[in-house]
Amino acid sequence: MEAANKIGSEVPPTVPRLCHFIGGVEREASGGATMRIENPATEEVIATAALGTAEDVDAAVSAARAQFDGGSWSRLSGAERGLLISRLADLVERDAELIADFDATCIGRPPVEPRLLDLPNAIGTLRTSAGWADKIEGRAIPTPGYMGARTLSYTIREPVGVVAAIVPWNTPFMITCWKLGPLLAAGCTVVLKPSEETPLSALHLAQLCKEVGIPDGVVNVVTGCGTVVGAALCVHPGVDKITFTGSPLVGAEIQRTAGPLFKRIALELGGKSPQIVFADADLDAAVQGCSMGLFFNQGQVCAAGTRLLVERAIAEAFANRLAEAASSITVGDPAQPGVQMGAVSKKSQFERVNRYIRQGIDEGARLLAGGETRHRKGWFVKPTVFADATNHMSIAREEIFGPVGTVIPFDAEDDAIAIANDSRYGLAATVWTSDVARAHRVAHAVKAGAIGINCWAPIDPRLPWGGFKSSGIGRECGLAGILAYTEEKVVTVLLK
Repeated sequence: MEAANKIGSEVPPTVPRLCHFIGGVEREASGGATMRIENPATEEVIATAALGTAEDVDAAVSAARAQFDGGSWSRLSGAERGLLISRLADLVERDAELIADFDATCIGRPPVEPRLLDLPNAIGTLRTSAGWADKIEGRAIPTPGYMGARTLSYTIREPVGVVAAIVPWNTPFMITCWKLGPLLAAGCTVVLKPSEETPLSALHLAQLCKEVGIPDGVVNVVTGCGTVVGAALCVHPGVDKITFTGSPLVGAEIQRTAGPLFKRIALELGGKSPQIVFADADLDAAVQGCSMGLFFNQGQVCAAGTRLLVERAIAEAFANRLAEAASSITVGDPAQPGVQMGAVSKKSQFERVNRYIRQGIDEGARLLAGGETRHRKGWFVKPTVFADATNHMSIAREEIFGPVGTVIPFDAEDDAIAIANDSRYGLAATVWTSDVARAHRVAHAVKAGAIGINCWAPIDPRLPWGGFKSSGIGRECGLAGILAYTEEKVVTVLLK
């Protein structure tokens, strides 16, 4: 976020003023400063939020620490935690349209997208987590004994402690719930740091936690800049684990900062996901699916399928069909009827995407649709498709985080696999083919955390989500996501 441009008090008095949520109460920033929250489609200020400080972080961590170490939360059984999380899911479902509109307005996307995907997934994550809360089990492990005496050894899964959860702006509520549901099921407490652009839904969720009866101090929200609030969370001695979703650059900095402190770390980072289309694929389904994987949420998805690897025999036809799909998308203010794609999140993102479009042209890729967009009002970018590209171009190697796709032809299955794996990223991939055996071969060979066969890599609360290589460390969702917030303790009893 361009923090310097968004800090200040020059806003209409009718604009809502949002506060931190610490220990069950709303609190102004310790320094009294605020930051502006803007709608990127209209560039209008929709709210102000507290500009957090290290002092605010300390207050939030202290509240979370007190609940974890000796508060009522630490004394609840898994069944009792599960019931509260289930009730929280009910309240989120009650307020689903409001929450979806919060995120859509902050991001500049059509509200139908978070209503159809983000909120159902978030609700499902909470309900799945609630179901696991009383099923976090240890195990008995047979051993030869100890110095000739028999022993009984077993393990206990215990909550890791206070979690700092740092959430991105692209699908903020869904990813907040990916972190919150599992950590609450495990018995942890949390300080949430939402993105500077999208704090509304996280603050509303904190209020729902209070409404449902989750004890004060379990869920705390501190808003502000990552360089201040996020940095303070990463070094705070009261934080046991950091879970972060965002860019590899920031993820690497978190590792450098938190590593010497031996904090537990989970990172879900960037992607440059390949969508591999073989000549025997259903071309209509592939174009439709690849278009969704490329343009959903203005392309601002870490798993966006921006590298389109297409068998040479159909590469030209596919590229033209994809370009037609891109050109048919109506871009504009999502509040207007018929608009299918909104704005990118902010000025810096608008400039970044346009810079990559210029680079693609300079590097020799053929522009089939879209292209550089002039700024008028709102940070809108045209859906863009390049053809005749190679995997060595910057538009094929670097995460653009915008609606820009690159069609790269390949000649054989091994060629497709080699190109797909020739990337620093490994978050997701898609394989389009009618050959079942080939689909499984390619899925096993591609180095990515989630593979979709004849569909864009689907996400589900029951499935673990995470990446290989620079796409991150650890998994969210599913049983793996629950256990990630626990430590395994071994107990051995000498049996005389």
